[in-house]
Amino acid sequence: MSDMINIEQHQTIEEFKLNLEELLPNLDSNKDGFIDLHELKDALNQVGFKLAGYQVREMIDEFKSKQRTAHQGKLNLDEFETLCLDLKSKDVASTFKTVVSKKENLETLGGMSSISSEGTTHSVRLEEQLAFSDWINSNLGHDKDLLHLLPIDSEGKGLYPSIKDGILLCKIINHSCPDTIDERAINKKNLTVYREFENLTLALVSSQAIGCNIVNIDAHDLAKGKPHLVLGLLWQIIRIGLFSHITLDSCPGLAGLLFDNERLEDLMKMSPEAILLRWVNHHLERAGISRRCTNFQSDIVDSEIYSHLLKQIAGNDANVNLDALRETDMTQRAEIMLQQAAKLNCRSFLTAQDVVNGVYKLNLAFVANLFNNHPGLDKPEQIEGLESIEETREEKTYRNWMNSMGVSPHVNWLYSDLADGLVIFQLFDVIKPGIVNWNRVHKRFTPLRKFMEKLENCNYAVDLGKQLKFSLVGIAGQDLNDGNATLTLALIWQLMRAYTLSILSRLANTGNPIIEKEIVQWVNTRLSDAGKQSQLRNFNDPAIADGKIVIDLIDAIKEGSINYELVRTSGTEEDNLANAKYAISMARKIGARVYALPEDITEVKPKMVMTVFACMMALDYVPNMDSVEQQNQNNHNNSNSN
Repeated sequence: MSDMINIEQHQTIEEFKLNLEELLPNLDSNKDGFIDLHELKDALNQVGFKLAGYQVREMIDEFKSKQRTAHQGKLNLDEFETLCLDLKSKDVASTFKTVVSKKENLETLGGMSSISSEGTTHSVRLEEQLAFSDWINSNLGHDKDLLHLLPIDSEGKGLYPSIKDGILLCKIINHSCPDTIDERAINKKNLTVYREFENLTLALVSSQAIGCNIVNIDAHDLAKGKPHLVLGLLWQIIRIGLFSHITLDSCPGLAGLLFDNERLEDLMKMSPEAILLRWVNHHLERAGISRRCTNFQSDIVDSEIYSHLLKQIAGNDANVNLDALRETDMTQRAEIMLQQAAKLNCRSFLTAQDVVNGVYKLNLAFVANLFNNHPGLDKPEQIEGLESIEETREEKTYRNWMNSMGVSPHVNWLYSDLADGLVIFQLFDVIKPGIVNWNRVHKRFTPLRKFMEKLENCNYAVDLGKQLKFSLVGIAGQDLNDGNATLTLALIWQLMRAYTLSILSRLANTGNPIIEKEIVQWVNTRLSDAGKQSQLRNFNDPAIADGKIVIDLIDAIKEGSINYELVRTSGTEEDNLANAKYAISMARKIGARVYALPEDITEVKPKMVMTVFACMMALDYVPNMDSVEQQNQNNHNNSNSN
């Protein structure tokens, strides 16, 4: 039981910490890096702590008496964050003591691996289980390929076995990010354990390609239906889908949320959560309501903000009302409010209890779903500069790759989120562990020197690139700090290339780095050994465009995996794209961690084409690595027996 409590407490605090990092910049109203003590109560309120005046006064007195700050009457942001985490830790410890003793909302599950015998347990948030099951039933219940799985039962217990054959997971990914998986690659009939495992592999690798962090999750975990891993992956996929529409491209009306002194670039720098908060407050202002929302936890528990928001975004014919505010019981009030949301076909993710409890993930999902369906924003006649900041396909691929690496903070817009160097350092550390001297890195920035500290980070990032023999002629730290698109992309590509080749070199285990020429040679050897007619000259080869070289290579790696009846031969743009979609999905299905998109193949983008072939070459070495590990284990056992 103690293991379970510790795991869940840690997850809750980590979620709070991520949310806090999003809010901190907004709390520093005059951008001097400090919060005045006389504003402490309001600042704590904005991050979710509703404390009585006397409690805040006691805190202030304690700070003054212990001289915990060198700045009279102020807290710097680090001190404020420490205070909040301390408060949250105490709050979580108290909450968990109550919840565990009452067995509310948490279901304890014995570990399903060999470690289970050692007492490992995990807890499952039942509200997430119910919310995700209901969302799946609502959005995918009509799919004929899922009739054997849906609907999931009202308690959500059928969620985990429904994931087992992989079909549902593939469909969820395509719902969040349409066309990510070519449905022709999904095994839908004659499902054996092996064919189900192929589907799960396809789903996992595809989820990574759209930006999910799947470290510590494999197809075996999903086949066993490990609840904490299933829920964690589902949340990432659903979140990506919900947030994908909170962009200027999908909703030009977002430009109307800019303040007078802001530009479009300022909107791009904001996280989706921050944009949603601004959207909510925009509608509260239009409704003539003085109250403002600063978080999706404590601020929404009384349903007042939600009630006014729903009334404001609803059309006159929707018959949405404010009846909920007449109810004094908070749970009943939340239920009446959700009935109003149902009139807009937006009663998703939340129960009344989730509102009252301020469950962060589910309230965030509820608001994002409201925004996607009823933004209620006027479309501006013209948006100056929109073309220059819309995310390109290349930028999106790089962003998804970075996020799948588990970088923190989450990358929303490349040029602002990389400007302090911190994400870049994490990527360097993945490519070559130990290369970053973290003592040289500014992880927090002081008010008076923050511009210089961020620039020093970027200068160091360029130095590290030079250590790895990157081509960085004309690229300086100032370019990264300024968000220079061309030069930032040049560095990111070399990071991705180095990552891809470093994995390949490690797997090959020859002691020498793999270079592009060797990849081309490997491709042609593989193709000829399998009796295929296609050949690859280089990564600019026009023959790549119809997708057949990639398709033939997949079949050479895994004989019989390709259904050649599905491969089109006309050479038209439409047929080439269909082949490329099939090729990408089939490559992922056999386990190749491909981030490239079908258009990268049809347009013969040499950089991304190289990564496709490199990822497939890596598959060739996986059995070798398994045999090496087995040999090491045998040697270990022999030495023990001696």
